[in-house]
Amino acid sequence: MPPGPRARGESATRRELLASLVAVAAPWAARPCAAGGERSTPIGVQLYTVRSLLERDFEGTLAALATIGYREVELAGYHGRTPADVRAPLGRAGLLAPSQHVSIEAIRDGLSRVLDEAHLLGSKFIVVAWIPEAQRSLDGYRAAADLFNHAGERARAAGIGFAYHNHAFEFDRLDGRVPYDVLLERCEPRYVAFEMDLYWIVKGGGDPLAYFDRWPGRFPLVHLKDSTGPPAHRMVDVGAGRIPWKAIFARRDQAGIRHVFVEHDTPPDPLASIRRSYDYLRRLGV
Repeated sequence: MPPGPRARGESATRRELLASLVAVAAPWAARPCAAGGERSTPIGVQLYTVRSLLERDFEGTLAALATIGYREVELAGYHGRTPADVRAPLGRAGLLAPSQHVSIEAIRDGLSRVLDEAHLLGSKFIVVAWIPEAQRSLDGYRAAADLFNHAGERARAAGIGFAYHNHAFEFDRLDGRVPYDVLLERCEPRYVAFEMDLYWIVKGGGDPLAYFDRWPGRFPLVHLKDSTGPPAHRMVDVGAGRIPWKAIFARRDQAGIRHVFVEHDTPPDPLASIRRSYDYLRRLGV
């Protein structure tokens, strides 16, 4: 069955103990505390959102993101450039790239190169973006988890975090199991974190708050995009849909959230979209 809310009678002490154990096992789980009430989670953006703009004007687009107020980006490829050619304009725009998406094939066949590039770009995390359709059986998910454990152990030894990013298909039941649960159960918390895409988990029928409750500290990264809700689940800017953002950010410590990335897969006007999302998140106090 999908994870439900934690039993009402369980004490806060037990929840705190679970969270502290995960924090010991996974060093990325601890989130710095804000001083003087200041926002402690920088608002980032997934560059997939502005991919068409980057192809036309890479440096100008990065500068536009910084003008909106973004200080972090998550990479989704290099747009025909070398990592060094990406690093320089990021620096000129005053942007950090703490995370980057990579393919499962790159992890399987070229992990050393991926880790070297992460170091060059100053990335703290490498994130597998998805599991290919041909591998989406229970045995396939288990094999993916085993690969992630191996890759995550090597990444941790190199000082880099490793994570997996979900879509909705991980919530399609297979023989009574939820594949996302299989991954969370089989992946070793010391080596594998999860980047929760809040739009896709909601579209898939999952409850983000229940996952934060059941697996505290496992979600140091999240993707922020909103949903109009069932049945259509149309993707909209953050704050324009029905995802309970206040409740989610009230649980950021429990979830272990350290980096948040605004994303919209197909916005008509990418810069206008991410500006609206950024403005909403600032008003929310993220």
